[in-house]
Parts: sequence; structure tokens; C-alpha cells
Amino acid sequence: MDHNVYQEPLVSRYTSLEMQRLFSEQTKFTTWRRCWLALAEAQHELGLNLVTPAMLAEMRANLDNIDFETAAKKEKEIRHDVMAHVYAFGQQCPLAEPIIHLGATSQFVGCNTDLIIQRQAWRLIKSSLLAVIRNLSEFCLRHKDLATLGYTHYQPAQPTTVGKRNTLYIQDLLMDLDYIEHLEPQLKARGAKGTVGTQASFMELFKNDHEKVKQLDKLVAAKLGFNDVFDVTGQTYTRKLDLKTAETLAGIGASAHKFAVDLRLLSNLKVQEEPFAKHQVGSSAMAYKRNPMRCERMTGLARKLMGLPADFAATYANQWFERTLDDSAIRRMDLPQAFLLTDAILRLFINITDGMVVYPKQIARHLSQELPFMATEKILMAAVERGKSRQEMHEVIKVHSVAAGRAVKEEGKDNDLLARLAADERLPFSLTELLELVGDAGQFTGRAGAQAEEYISQVVAARLARYQDLPATGRAELQV
Repeated sequence: MDHNVYQEPLVSRYTSLEMQRLFSEQTKFTTWRRCWLALAEAQHELGLNLVTPAMLAEMRANLDNIDFETAAKKEKEIRHDVMAHVYAFGQQCPLAEPIIHLGATSQFVGCNTDLIIQRQAWRLIKSSLLAVIRNLSEFCLRHKDLATLGYTHYQPAQPTTVGKRNTLYIQDLLMDLDYIEHLEPQLKARGAKGTVGTQASFMELFKNDHEKVKQLDKLVAAKLGFNDVFDVTGQTYTRKLDLKTAETLAGIGASAHKFAVDLRLLSNLKVQEEPFAKHQVGSSAMAYKRNPMRCERMTGLARKLMGLPADFAATYANQWFERTLDDSAIRRMDLPQAFLLTDAILRLFINITDGMVVYPKQIARHLSQELPFMATEKILMAAVERGKSRQEMHEVIKVHSVAAGRAVKEEGKDNDLLARLAADERLPFSLTELLELVGDAGQFTGRAGAQAEEYISQVVAARLARYQDLPATGRAELQV
């Protein structure tokens, strides 16, 4: 590493080697050569005598043998990256040199390569997303019946369970998976469309044979591993696809952001935390601290990712007619970054959900402070059953509830509402009877536990089963 120049943190700190390799120069230019070979093979198979078997053999032998120095020197001279690599490839393939890039425009290699790499990147993203869903599913089942305070407006509300709460994150992630599945069929090859998408150059090569030119388009796509090809293009495939790609990735970022912020809030309450490594330092000054550093990092990365769709929307909207070049520089940065950011976020997400810590005693403490308030309606109904006036009992309970709440907030006392009610002779209950009425927090969680179990077993399991053949992503070990 050269410490005198800027290093991209996404590469040096946060992302997986697999995703880094996908967006590497080696992968890019090797794939360009695969595109040129696919075009030449298809031209030969469709009867273009200019392309010979010896030329094809020479090209195949040099697919991975990229002469970066020659290409860089040529690009500096002619200021065109594609033609520089055509030149470098031709230097290694003197027989094939006359037919490399024959009939093609720069975006033949540019667009097709982008689509090939994106398709592979989506496979990595899906694998990581599924790993998060699996981790959360196991966590939900483990804690499906553990009652905990629910929060609305970040104020204590009715109890839910830890497991049920986490089904909400899974549901969002399954929606992200839905959007990926909807997007995948739209990742088609650009194919062989010529300079502005009219295939005019290929019509010349094949003597105006429409059928052969159409076959060329589909055959090149098939050789590049695609089942389908864009029906029409300008010079590039539509940048609308890039926008939808960015929106889908940003959706994953938003799901991760929501989860991370919630866990940061729970960490402050000391009821649930991200994993904390044995030798991890929470603060340089405050040695006792257990800062939610991974969730904070995930929040920051997600914030960056969620902002990218605006760039893609502007790029798409400014593609005048068949194409303008203002998409080039920004896509060089934004397309890899969108996938690398998502990869980094999901690595964190996997790591966090693989070892989250729950503190039942602290959860019970928070519940005990709020349950008396939540049980007031039950107490009211029980008092009416003993012959008391509902309106009178409502007023009595209200007065004591307000007083107990004030004591908690203003005097820092524990919630003594039940003791206050037991001491009021107008209520027909002793403290023991009131404690029995309040009972266990579990009685206030409704169907939360059952909902969690049903959702995981009936909905989530079925979705995960579809991807049994997709290589699983293991526990993400983080660099920093």
C-alpha cells in the first residue's frame, strides 16, 4: 500500500475480497476480451469468412494475459480506453488483430461487461442477504416468547416479544429480496447493436441479411451467458436499469439502517447489544464503554448508499437521444460503489446478527416500570366486577397514575402505582391481589410469540428453501 496517496476505504477497510475482485481492472478487461471473442466466434459461426479458426484460437489463448502497461501507454497517447485495449489485445494476437472489435462500438464491451459483472455481484448480494435473514430467523425463534416493551414514538407502549420485533426486520429484507427477484430478469445482454443501436455496421458485414444480424445479437448474448438481450438500445443499454439497480441496493441500505438505529437505541437501554469482541475498545477515554460501533458504521455506510439513487436518476435523465458521455465518469465511481457499499453493509449485518446479546433481567426491569400502567384497564374491569362504579374507579386510577408517573419522572422513584392503589380504600384490592391481577408480562403480548413462530415457519422458511443451491455466506469476519 502506498501511504502517500488516497486509499478507498471501501476496499481497504470494509468490503469482501470477492466483491473487490468483481470490480477489479483484471475482471473488467478480461471480460472485455471475452466480449470480443464472443463477437468474433458468432461472426465466424454465421459465415463471416473474415474470421478464421486460427484467429479465434489466438484470442482464446490471451483472454487473461492483459498487458496493462502497453494499454496504459496507448491510452495516454490516444485518450480512448477501449481502443487502447483493442491495441494491446492486437499486439498479443497479431493474426486476430484485423478483426478484433469488428463492427462494434465501445459500448459493446462497456455495457455487456457492466451487465455481466452486475449479474455476478447480485449473486453475492443475494447470498449475503439470505445469510442475514437466516441469522435473524434463528434469533426470532430463540426469543419468540421473551416479552419486552414495545415502543411507539420511542415511548413505552404495549409489550411485544423480542422475537416478534425482529420479524419486522426480516419482512423488510424479504421485500428487498422481492425487488432483486423482480430486477434480475431485466439484466439482459446489450448484445451486438452497433454504434447507435441500429446494427448498421453488422448489416454491412452480413450483406443486409436481417436474419443473420438478429442471430448475431442473440448468439453473442448466449455466449456471454445471457438468456435474453435488450430488444432495442441506443449506443448503451438504457440507464433506467442502473437507476432501478441503485434503488434496489439503496432499499437494502435502508433496511439495514433501520435495524442498526433500533439496535443502537436498545443498546442505550441496555436490553440488547451487538457482539462485543474480547479485546475491543469502546472509547479511547472512557474504558467502560461498549459503543455500538458496528451498527454505527452500518448506519454511516447505509446513509451513503441511500443517497446514490439521486446520481443515477440524474444520469439517466440526462442521456440525450442515443447517448451522451456524461454518464461515463460518474458510473465508473457510482456503479462499483453501490455494490461495494451494499456488500460492506451486509457483511456488518451478518456479523452483528450472528452474535447479538439479549439481557432478560434488564428487559424485565423496564417492563416492571411500565406494567402497572398497562394493567390499569384490567384493574378497572376487575373493580367493576366487584360492584364498583366504572367512572368512579377510572377517576381514582387516573389520579394515582398521574401521581406515580410524576414521582418516577421528577423524583427518580420506582413505579409505585400498585402500592398507591392498594392503599386507597376506595379500591377493593390488596397489594397481593393487584400483583396477581398484573401477573406476568407475557399475558400482555397477545399473539406475538405465535406470530413469530408462524411467520418464520410458514413464510420465511419457504423463501429460504428456494435458495438452497445458492452458496451460503458464512460469518463475516471484519477487518476493522
